[in-house]
Amino acid sequence: MSHSYRHVGALVALLLPAGLLAAVPAGNAAPAPTSSTVAAEPRVTLAEASARAAVRQVRVQVLPPIAQNGRAKAPADRAAAVLQVRVKPGRARTKVRIQARTPSGWKAVRTVRTKAGGVAEVRLKARRNGLPAAYRAKVGRKTSNVGDLATWGAPVFSDEFTGSRLPGDWHHRGRAYSPESLRACSKGSPKAARVVKGALRLSVLRDRSRSGKCLALRKGKREGPFAYRLNGHVSTENSFAFTYGVAAARIKFQRRAGQHASFWMQPVSSVKGGRGPRYTGAEIDVVEWFGSGKASGGITSFTYHNTPGGKRIKTGGHIRNVNRFLAGRNDSWFKRYHVFSVEWTPKEYVFRIDGQETWRSRRGISHRPQFLILSLLSSDYEIAMAGDRGLGTQHTLVDWVRVWQEQD
Repeated sequence: MSHSYRHVGALVALLLPAGLLAAVPAGNAAPAPTSSTVAAEPRVTLAEASARAAVRQVRVQVLPPIAQNGRAKAPADRAAAVLQVRVKPGRARTKVRIQARTPSGWKAVRTVRTKAGGVAEVRLKARRNGLPAAYRAKVGRKTSNVGDLATWGAPVFSDEFTGSRLPGDWHHRGRAYSPESLRACSKGSPKAARVVKGALRLSVLRDRSRSGKCLALRKGKREGPFAYRLNGHVSTENSFAFTYGVAAARIKFQRRAGQHASFWMQPVSSVKGGRGPRYTGAEIDVVEWFGSGKASGGITSFTYHNTPGGKRIKTGGHIRNVNRFLAGRNDSWFKRYHVFSVEWTPKEYVFRIDGQETWRSRRGISHRPQFLILSLLSSDYEIAMAGDRGLGTQHTLVDWVRVWQEQD
């Protein structure tokens, strides 16, 4: 061991209480035995040694495969799982070593540093040696709990939109012009939601069966006239719903504003006589994209619920600095696919993009079964942004949709 490393150890011994010295390698101690599956203790600086000694807790949470950024379609089984590490106290740049369970022990697979708040989100293989992977994290001599992908099991719902027809679990919705829903000039249609080359293609098309023009209502004023239009708008209502779990969709958005693409959920039914989200559910907007050129970035997440008194509550908004979730300057929301997900528990919603947390909320938690919705809607308040130019040329593509629930 070098003289400089012994000097660091001596300084730590002087600076730290005796009860904390066990977390720092002694300068004159013999190296601990190592194996081929566990990496030797790395040398550390004085600052790192002090930080390690102060760590009280390391916890991990493993999430199913919800990270898959890419330009082209890809099998859902090749998406990356996500390990969220939380270190207390929560400091930025704390070094964390990630280990994977192997038949012969624990093997070091990654070293990362925490972000602000002591959190690190790591993308890892969902399967190793043909089995669901298991991971843990180490900070100094502190070892976390084990995050095991087996706790999620196989998806309870999975659709990769193979073939050439809309799969049977999906049904067209909103097939009437609806001023009360702010869509006096648009409606859902099978023509605007088709499976093309292994992806669900959602479009906004001119309604050629409707003569005349439409005036759109925006902020109390009429705008237009505009062509009537058809929207891609499908859901799993009456075929699939779930209560609690992780729902994810891999999506490549349309580029232009004037329509908004969404992955969202609504409740199946209400408990008779019940009030509030525990009994009536909620609308959970996992992601909405309003087009490029928006000063706020164009991506939102919302929830809507009714209070026991009947008041409608809206929570959420634009994701701040949303482009930080892109994978570099060549990435964009309309050139590459990204996975948008929500983790829904009895206590909270956690929203993510490719496994990176964007927002969490404990307001309006639904306790009712919710069904899935995919849509590209042209609502009255946004039609003027695009007018009638480019109808039928803007598409949102959905590569796959999956839902997981933790196993008992």
